[in-house]
Amino acid sequence: MRKNKEVEVNDSNFQKKVIKASNKIPIVVDFWAEWCGPCHMLEMTMNKLMKGYKGKFVLAKLNVDKNPKTAAEYRIMGIPNVKMFKNGQLADEFVGALPEIQVREWLDKNL
Repeated sequence: MRKNKEVEVNDSNFQKKVIKASNKIPIVVDFWAEWCGPCHMLEMTMNKLMKGYKGKFVLAKLNVDKNPKTAAEYRIMGIPNVKMFKNGQLADEFVGALPEIQVREWLDKNL
């Protein structure tokens, strides 16, 4: 996994790039769609925080329109939807384009 660079994940590589990789480093998955305005707002925040946290987590992005199997498996009903995986398990999540301060608090609580 590349640190400080977001990683695209999909239905076929989610198990390897998120679940297995989360045994080494926390993986934060941003479930999004191209048409989702709030998703693009949150993307800027997540990229800024990823760089600021200097490798404490990997940011992965999954397009729900192109990857319906994984989106259904994790019961994605609204986007943006952000989930953190640690030690092969879902650790925590939030839905919506939260302000940077709230995302930072969420990261601090879970890292």
